[in-house]
Amino acid sequence: MEWEGWQRLPLLSPPGAGERVVVLSAHPDDDVLAAGGLLARLAERGCELLFVCATDGEHSHPSSPTIEPADLAERRIRELDAALRALGHAGSERLLLHLPDAALTTHEGELVQRLAPHLVGAAVLLAPWSGDGHPDHDAAGRAGRRAVDRLTELAHPEKGASNPPALWEYAVWAWHWASPADRRLPWVRARMVRLHPRERVAKAAAVACFASQLYPLSADPSDQAVLSPHVMAHFTRPHETVFV
Repeated sequence: MEWEGWQRLPLLSPPGAGERVVVLSAHPDDDVLAAGGLLARLAERGCELLFVCATDGEHSHPSSPTIEPADLAERRIRELDAALRALGHAGSERLLLHLPDAALTTHEGELVQRLAPHLVGAAVLLAPWSGDGHPDHDAAGRAGRRAVDRLTELAHPEKGASNPPALWEYAVWAWHWASPADRRLPWVRARMVRLHPRERVAKAAAVACFASQLYPLSADPSDQAVLSPHVMAHFTRPHETVFV
């Protein structure tokens, strides 16, 4: 049964044409799953996007008997490249930080240091929600907020310094443990993105690129799909949600 609360959410006001948006993800598929339709819209608007991926997602199947972490990392980055092309971002800048998957909490400070310089001049940082419930997602979300706060402290408009970007957050892992009406989510900050049919088509094509997460790698129990149909149902809606 569809939650009626979706229709009560205010609409998200996207950045203007040509504005710079930095997109942070903990893993190669997080941003596409949560906001692929919005990313397609930003491409159509002519926004300048930088995709910053903190890890290569090499430990999505930590006990796999069929694939080594380095090979899985290469596969997931290829999937990300294909997904970004499907969203209209073949020419967008991409920055892979190669921080360790499943250990981002111990590299949070490094992520802040490496991310902050790229936020100068950006209108928006789109990052994971820091309450998402996955350690890597939460760490990336905290790092994004810390990086924005750092620029806020250094901003001196009277001296010509750039204003810090707005922070927009997206949920991914929360849909494993929360329902749409769950009060643990920050609904007061939620904004809806109603997707046009062409944006839904682009997102569906992009999500389909992540075969390593959608389907079992082999018949071995350790190689089962990461993204269950129950979770995927949250990413095929005709709308997306961003916390601002």
